Amino acid sequence: MRWLFLLLVVLNGVYYVWHQQEAPLKAKEVAPLSLYKGNQQGIHLLSESNQGKPAPQRGQECLYIGGLSTQEQLSALRQRLLTLDVSALQVSGRLGDATGLWLQIAPRSQRLLDETLLSSLSNDFKDLKHKIMLCEGVATVE
Repeated sequence: MRWLFLLLVVLNGVYYVWHQQEAPLKAKEVAPLSLYKGNQQGIHLLSESNQGKPAPQRGQECLYIGGLSTQEQLSALRQRLLTLDVSALQVSGRLGDATGLWLQIAPRSQRLLDETLLSSLSNDFKDLKHKIMLCEGVATVE
């Protein structure tokens, strides 16, 4: 067993010396990035790109919470929000691709709902979701 170990150590040494004697590989030359860019200047996020549409203004975005299945759950959520001084209006119709019943939070009340409050509400109400979407063209408020 000792001889086998010594044989492996000697073979590793020979293999190391053999690789050290090979010539190092040449570094591949890379064309400058400016040749590939063309008319693009820098990196743009999808949210920053216009794509023919004006970017939504901050006041045009609304917070929607809901996704609840029954009217009783929605009214309980609305009462809970009223105790927190958050005014909310029920949305009639579908809210984009989302199912269930939804409430639209008034713009002046959106600052009162932070992530910790939304997570505590989702613990109390099963299947509660929240979305920030454009106010216009999504659904009507009752």
